[in-house]
Amino acid sequence: MMDAPDEKEVAVTMEFARHPHPSPIAEERRREILVSPGFGQHFTDHMVSIDWTRASGDAAAESSAPHSGGEWHDARLEPFGPLSLSPAAAVFHYAQEIFEGLKAYRHDDGSVWTFRPQANAARLNRSARRLALPELPEEVFLEALRVLVSTDQSWVPDGDGQSLYLRPFMIATEEFLGVRPANEVGFKVIASPAGNYFGGELKPVSIWVSRELARAGHGGTGAAKFGGNYAASLAAQLEASAHGCDQVLFLDPVRDNAVEELGGMNVFFVFADGSLVTPELTGTILEGVTRSSVLQLGRDRGLNVVERSITVEEWRAGVASGEITEVFACGTAAVITPIGTLVDGEDSFMSPEIDPATSVALDIRRELLDLQTGHGDDRHGWLHRLV
Repeated sequence: MMDAPDEKEVAVTMEFARHPHPSPIAEERRREILVSPGFGQHFTDHMVSIDWTRASGDAAAESSAPHSGGEWHDARLEPFGPLSLSPAAAVFHYAQEIFEGLKAYRHDDGSVWTFRPQANAARLNRSARRLALPELPEEVFLEALRVLVSTDQSWVPDGDGQSLYLRPFMIATEEFLGVRPANEVGFKVIASPAGNYFGGELKPVSIWVSRELARAGHGGTGAAKFGGNYAASLAAQLEASAHGCDQVLFLDPVRDNAVEELGGMNVFFVFADGSLVTPELTGTILEGVTRSSVLQLGRDRGLNVVERSITVEEWRAGVASGEITEVFACGTAAVITPIGTLVDGEDSFMSPEIDPATSVALDIRRELLDLQTGHGDDRHGWLHRLV
């Protein structure tokens, strides 16, 4: 399950200086973009930036708490645009960076909400600890989202399946080539209007099984939302594309080639006995916010929710016997997407065809989308208003 949000209070409220864009994108052009925004192709007029500097003379960089002893400062809203960084900035040489991804949704009354941002704030800080970066107080994380979205709220689309994708990230900005945690760090939030991740029609995705390449290893950074994990997945994604597949599936060779996750999504299996199964968290799998939400909504439906090891061989046998009735993937961008064909070298097999009338995956997907867009009952208190 997701960690409980950090409830520590911030001693001093962080004020955000505001520097409006002198020439924002024209309203007519913005409307054209929002008709069909795609994903990650267009960006709003502003971004949020906050700097962190380690206290002068602090020796914490060599201690067991390399992210301590500093201060967040100079919080500001500013025009979206290129960053000015030294070629010697640590992020370029030692990949000291992390990021998050979440969405803002416009409701029928014009208000704008996001989904479980406290869980994203908690995960950002878990990632920060793993990458020796400073933690950001939850209240500051939430305020950064609010400041950006309230300023650029005209960029929040209201079409079916559309949202404003929010990308908070943290990078080591210090000009230094020594191998140690950076003494200067930047946190930023940018925003991008988004349509449906896989296109307008929900259809099963095809999956290539990566037997030679891995996205993360035991003791590595797999549980962090770290760009290096995604970079490590790209060569395997090229293999998938070369074999006509949409996504790549990674396995854990240390645990009998157990199923881990896709390049950017978690995997779920529905069994005929009423079980909802997903790979257990072992330190190599990202603890997705949508994953956690699916687990809870499965429990709400009385399903037997299980986090355990499952292999491709069990997947294949379960489909053949009728024991496995559905296979799907989930993530912030795609929400929930059925998995169709699995290609494993020269072998391939189809997951069961999903019946819309009885599908667990589609039922949970409907509830998630209804909740996020303000058309469902928020019984778990997952929505957070931004505007």
